[in-house]
Amino acid sequence: MPLHFTPRAAAVPVAACAALLAGCATQPSPQAPADEPAYVVLGEGGQGTARLVTRARACPDIVVDGRAAPMRVRVPHGPIPLRPNGDPALRDAPNSAVLACEFALPPGARSAGVRGQALALPMAAPRRIVVLGDTGCRLKKSTWQDCNDPGSYPFAQVAASAAAWKPDLVVHVGDYHYREDPCPAGRPGCAGSPWGYGWDTWRADFFAPGAALLRAAPWVMTRGNHESCARSGQAYWRYLDPRPYQAGRDCDEPVNDALGDHGEPYAVPLGDGAQLIVFDTSNTNWRGLSESDPRRARYREAWRRIDALARNAAYNIGVDHHPLFAFGANQDAKTGKVTLFGGDKGMLDAFGDMDKAYLPASISMLLSGHVHLWEQVSFSSRHPTQLVSGFSGTAEDTVPLPAAIPPGAEPAQGAAVEHFSSWVDGFGFMTLERTGAASWEVGVWDREGRRRNRCTVEGSKSRCELAQVSGK
Repeated sequence: MPLHFTPRAAAVPVAACAALLAGCATQPSPQAPADEPAYVVLGEGGQGTARLVTRARACPDIVVDGRAAPMRVRVPHGPIPLRPNGDPALRDAPNSAVLACEFALPPGARSAGVRGQALALPMAAPRRIVVLGDTGCRLKKSTWQDCNDPGSYPFAQVAASAAAWKPDLVVHVGDYHYREDPCPAGRPGCAGSPWGYGWDTWRADFFAPGAALLRAAPWVMTRGNHESCARSGQAYWRYLDPRPYQAGRDCDEPVNDALGDHGEPYAVPLGDGAQLIVFDTSNTNWRGLSESDPRRARYREAWRRIDALARNAAYNIGVDHHPLFAFGANQDAKTGKVTLFGGDKGMLDAFGDMDKAYLPASISMLLSGHVHLWEQVSFSSRHPTQLVSGFSGTAEDTVPLPAAIPPGAEPAQGAAVEHFSSWVDGFGFMTLERTGAASWEVGVWDREGRRRNRCTVEGSKSRCELAQVSGK
């Protein structure tokens, strides 16, 4: 089905903004190299923050509405430090020294740019939202994705197609970084790839392939388990999290991981009575959390914060990495038998302590990733519509899901499935387009920007045209 785009309702078109910036800077400002990204992240209350990652040793000016102002240092120039007692092999991983700069954008700003790069500014009521996740190229132990092959690792194509849809906002549901181990010798598909947890790997895994989409709209950056402190949490806090950078919450020292592995939930307004509520599930455990595990108490506190935030809007969309109400599938290597598994048990344990339906009734939709597929589940019970968009670059799950969920199967206790749709083993992105106070149209798009499925959301219920998308 061909695409039909509508123009993005930006306050100032990006091309016009670029022209404005070229003539309004109070001081000459050199053009930024192509591999030094400038982008906008949204945080609590929808506050937009401009970011720049650069090899320079001093932060440049930002030009906002024709006036120059200095960006502040978020993280001083240098490589990401090795964590004490970490894998000694990481000493050999590429880890270039960079500087992270930022600037809090004033409400109502009409144009902004950094070193010749025009920034996409927040909108009061974004109506066109791209949702994607699990975007990095997997290099880990025995799983080697061909990062050099766009057919095997298509995130750059997915990002460009999503940018061409002209979104007002991008929501990433977590897991940006996957290149943890060096490519084995004699494997041309990933030969020469950076690896480890430094800037070089983050540039290759996220910032370079995602460049078109980073320029297209501001982002909400959800944290995934690949961004936990034990993995790439240091880079997450430096480059992506919307909060102020804080020593002790930066994952540099394992002794502080209890703090670094937890971010407070926050809300991003969408206008007209709707909002996103973003919460951090990066340190959960799919096997479950015991009563004595301190993480269980921390996630109960997160639930209380979610509940308080949800009281401030008529329509609430939860955003996290781990699905609570979705299915995945395992296949027995000997028999070929496929068995389904449900939502993340650690989060269900903690949230179930607070509400038998796991999330406050005021949450109508949940956006997640983590399983590498696309999925929609709607319930006859009091549970929000679950949408999973974890199919945007990382090696896909290939075990097939059934076209219909067997009677009685539940992703979480008491979650009675009414409608279900999925796409397994295909790369792409999802869109949300607002059609009413509590209604949305969901688009499921492949890597080339062709729509493969269409769904509607009314309140907390959803339904799709196709029960299952076939083909890659």
